[in-house]
Amino acid sequence: MWRKIAAVFCSALLLSPGWLGGTGLTLLIGLVPLLWISSTYDSSRRAWWGMFGWALLTFVLWNAFTIWWIWLATPVGPFAATLASSTLNMIAFMLFHTVSKKGPKALVYTLLVSGWIATEYWYTVGDFSWPWLLLGNGFSHETWAVQWYEYTGIFGGTLWVLLCNIVIFEAWQHRHQAKAWIGAGTIVLLPILWSLIIFWSYKAPDQGTIQVSVVQPNIDPYSTKFIQGTERMQEELILSLLEQVPDKTDFIVLPETVMPFSYNEEYLSTAPFIQELKDWLQNDHSRAMIVAGAETIITYTPAERTETARRDPYSGRYYDKFNSALGIDTTDYLPIHHKGRLVIGVESTPTWIFKVLKFLVIDLGGTVGQLGVGEPGPVFRHNGVAVGPAICYEGLYGGFYGKFVQQGAQAMLISSNDGWWGDTPGHKLLFSISRLRAIEHRRAIARSANTGTSGFINPRGDVLQKLGWERRGILTSEVELNNKMTFYTRYGDYLGRISEYVMGLCILYYIAYRVRKKNYLVE
Repeated sequence: MWRKIAAVFCSALLLSPGWLGGTGLTLLIGLVPLLWISSTYDSSRRAWWGMFGWALLTFVLWNAFTIWWIWLATPVGPFAATLASSTLNMIAFMLFHTVSKKGPKALVYTLLVSGWIATEYWYTVGDFSWPWLLLGNGFSHETWAVQWYEYTGIFGGTLWVLLCNIVIFEAWQHRHQAKAWIGAGTIVLLPILWSLIIFWSYKAPDQGTIQVSVVQPNIDPYSTKFIQGTERMQEELILSLLEQVPDKTDFIVLPETVMPFSYNEEYLSTAPFIQELKDWLQNDHSRAMIVAGAETIITYTPAERTETARRDPYSGRYYDKFNSALGIDTTDYLPIHHKGRLVIGVESTPTWIFKVLKFLVIDLGGTVGQLGVGEPGPVFRHNGVAVGPAICYEGLYGGFYGKFVQQGAQAMLISSNDGWWGDTPGHKLLFSISRLRAIEHRRAIARSANTGTSGFINPRGDVLQKLGWERRGILTSEVELNNKMTFYTRYGDYLGRISEYVMGLCILYYIAYRVRKKNYLVE
C-alpha cells in the first residue's frame, strides 16, 4: 500500500515540472511508477478497480500541482478542468491496463500510445477543450530538444514521452540485461540529437523583416479593466503609450479586448476610439497597422440566427458577441478575426448544458457565457505583408493556429490578457507554449499581453525580448518573415487522426483475439 502511494506521488511529481517553469524532461519517466503499479495487479474485477483508484489519484494530483492557479479566476475552474483532463487520461490508461492482463505485449503498448494520443487529440477538437496538459506541451522550456515539432507538432512530443516511459519501464523490468538499457537510451537520445542538429543548422529564409511594437498597458482586469466609468481613462492610457512607438514601425500589437467598449460591426468604422486611432496613425505613423483586441457584435434576423446567438428582448433581433482582433490602418480596410477557440466555462459553454452551467461562468475578456465562434483567419494584409492575428487561447492549438499560416501569414501576432490568474505559472506557460507554435510553423511571433508576458519569439523558439508581469511599456523588434510551410503546417495533427484509427483497430483486434481464445481456435 505505502509503496503504491509513494509511486503515485512520484508519478504526479515527475509529470508536473514542465508546467511549473521547470524541465519537461522528467516526463520521460513520469509514467513509469504508474506502469509499475499496473504490473502488480491481476485481471480480477477487484484489481481493476484498485488500479482505477490509483490512476485517478495520480492524474488528479498532476492537475492539482499544475493548474491550481485557475482558482484565482473562477473557483469551479480547477474542478472542471481536472474532471475533463483526468477523464481522457483515464480512458487511455485503463484501456491499456485492461488489455495488458490478457493481450499480447505489442498490442498492449500500441494501444497505450495510440489511445493516449487519440484522447489528447479529442481534447483539441471536442466541446470540452482544455489542452493545457497535453504531454507535448511540457517541453515548452526545452525548445532545443523538440525542434522536430516542425514535422510532428506537439503530438510528436506525446509520442516520445510514451515511448520513453515504455522502454524505460521494460528496461527496469529486465534491469540486468544491458541490451534493454541500450534500447531505452536510444529512444531517449535520438530525438534529442536530431533536434540539436536542426537547432544549430536552422537558418531562417531571407525573406525580409518587419518592425513590430507590442504594447503592454498593465490594466488590472478586476479593479479597472471592466469597471464602468473607466473607459475613457483606458483609451487615454493606450494613446499615451502609443506615443512611444518608433517612427518606422510596421505593425503595433495591442492586447486582447483592449478596447473598453463593445462595437456593433455594422458601425465599426465610425466608432469614436477607432477613429482616434486612425487619426493618430494618419498624423504620426501612416505606414503602420494597429492590431487590437475588441468585443464586437453581429446582429441577425430570427431566420439568420446561429446556435450561439442570444435574443435582444427590446428589438426581437438576435446577436452574437465575439472576442475579436481588428486590423486598423489609415485606409477603409478593416479586417476582423473572430476568436475560434474559446475558453470552456468562460467564453464557451456547450449549448446543451448552457442553461445549467450559466451561473458558473465569469467575465473574462469582457463577456460572460457563450460567445460566437469564429474560424481561423482572415490574415491581415498591410503594405504587402500578411500576418496572422491569433487571440490568447488559440495559441494552445497547433492545428488551428497553423491555418493562419496556410492562408499566407508570414509572421504571427498574438493578443492576450493574462491578468486573470495573477503572477502564477498560468501566464508564464501561455507565453512559453507560444515558443512551440513558433517551431511547429517556423513563424516569428510578436505577443502583446495586458499584464504580462509580452515579447518576441523567433522561428527557432528563442525568446528575443519580453516584458514581465505588471510592467507597463512597449517593446519593439525586427520580426523575420517566412513564406514557407513546414510539414506540420501542411498536414496538421495527422498523428492524432492516425492514432484514432490505430486505437480502434487495436480494440477490434483485442476483441477478436479474446473471442478466438474462448473458442479454442488459437493456442
